[in-house]
Amino acid sequence: MGFLDSLLGRSKPVKPDLDQLFGLPSAAITLQAAIGFTPTGAGSVCFASVEGGAFAQVQQEVGALLDADSERAGTPVEFSRDDYGYSWLLSRRDPDSLPALVSDLHAVNTALQDSGFGPQLLCSLVSFRDAELRPLALVYLYKRGTFYPFAPLPRQRRDNPLELQVKAVVKDDLRIEQDLSRWFPLWGAPGL
Repeated sequence: MGFLDSLLGRSKPVKPDLDQLFGLPSAAITLQAAIGFTPTGAGSVCFASVEGGAFAQVQQEVGALLDADSERAGTPVEFSRDDYGYSWLLSRRDPDSLPALVSDLHAVNTALQDSGFGPQLLCSLVSFRDAELRPLALVYLYKRGTFYPFAPLPRQRRDNPLELQVKAVVKDDLRIEQDLSRWFPLWGAPGL
């Protein structure tokens, strides 16, 4: 970072660290012990779609790789597009197989990054529920290298007290995004 960058308030972007995703299983244990949230077995990756054959080929290869897993039961990997035009890949696993789900998400992120589509990656999320069936997601911001909790309520509202509670509970397990304005709502995210 140069002198002018310092004066103008610019900072170097954080380099994404996809291995941060492997902290999710320990965070899940902490969440369950502290406030009763358990994994649902669903996780997804959000990315900005790019037109063209190379991107379609990578997307096809990723889907085939994850669908070929012989331990995967039930619904295969699903691709979808949200109302904002972003693409989502949804992976489902048994709720007790969080490490395998995290490996799926890591494989998707790595494949896109290694194929030159890293700038299109936006976030990954893993969903949780408690005994009252309240939804919660731990969201990994690819470009920030940090996590934040997202707890949606009906009518596009958020459970901010729960999000702050989760932040306090998992702060030793995950690198938490400190800038709360970066805790973007993910309304209608697949798997949530």
